[in-house]
Amino acid sequence: MNSLFPAIEPYRSGMLEVDDLHTLYWEESGNPEGQPVLFLHGGPGGGTSPLHRRFFDPAHYRIVLFDQRGAGKSTPLGEYRQNTTQLLIDDIEKIRTMLAIDQWLVFGGSWGSTLALAYGQAFPEHCLGFVLRGIFLCTKSEVEWFVNGMKWFYPEVHQRFAEGVPEAERGNLLQAYVKRLFCDDPAIYTEAARHWSRYEGSCLFLKPQADAIENFESDTVSLGIGRLEAHYMLNGAFMEEDQLISNIGKIRHLPAVIVQGRYDVICPPVSAYRLHQAWPEAAFHMVGDAGHAAMEPGIASCLVEATEQFKQLRCFN
Repeated sequence: MNSLFPAIEPYRSGMLEVDDLHTLYWEESGNPEGQPVLFLHGGPGGGTSPLHRRFFDPAHYRIVLFDQRGAGKSTPLGEYRQNTTQLLIDDIEKIRTMLAIDQWLVFGGSWGSTLALAYGQAFPEHCLGFVLRGIFLCTKSEVEWFVNGMKWFYPEVHQRFAEGVPEAERGNLLQAYVKRLFCDDPAIYTEAARHWSRYEGSCLFLKPQADAIENFESDTVSLGIGRLEAHYMLNGAFMEEDQLISNIGKIRHLPAVIVQGRYDVICPPVSAYRLHQAWPEAAFHMVGDAGHAAMEPGIASCLVEATEQFKQLRCFN
């Protein structure tokens, strides 16, 4: 927390209707005439927080945050219909056009890194560069790790996650949770979402944080996290397998910083390492005393250092 800039409030915010179902919350803070930066939150379904404004020097940056479809203050909360990676990319472009921004720095962690890469590869001409944290490429092996592999480090947490569904269905936890998360009974899908979200929240930090677990168990967070993470994992993020690595050539000419926690159990370091191997020009920081969360002290410090370095972008006038 000591690494972050002081808390600030938005100078402008609103709701943007993007189709007949989804309306997105967006906000701007910092310097209205400054270097534009887009913050992409994790999850999917995690939503933004006032803390997320604090990675950026408000005197320099024009800071744009928004809650993706089904997340945070966007409505309807937890809605997985009409919710795909391509539609999220389209939403980003609608926000960029609405705000009359030509190019921006793109900052994303966890699922936000997935979306940042996908957006950049679709619209490299609108990106100044990237700050990426806790890399998730949404490959089959990463999904399998999240659903089943984390038990090797958090056996008691995984057991509680598995016990959220009947014993007869525990051979395929993803399908068992999908069955409940996407049903029409609010009592069933709300409880399933709470189990799913608590599972992730319990593994976020190198040293588990009780307040983080409590936050992830709340209805406003868990419904978005549980439903949308399962939705995107079930569908491979609506991309070809390993698409983000295969298409890295579309953005290799742009500057980037990759920040990864050495003991990240949710998004293991192998994905960040693979990304750096495919993109050797990107700066790569393995934080030796951190797990997954952006607010791990070492990760937060590294992210702020990266945004400070990006102040020097020559292509920004």
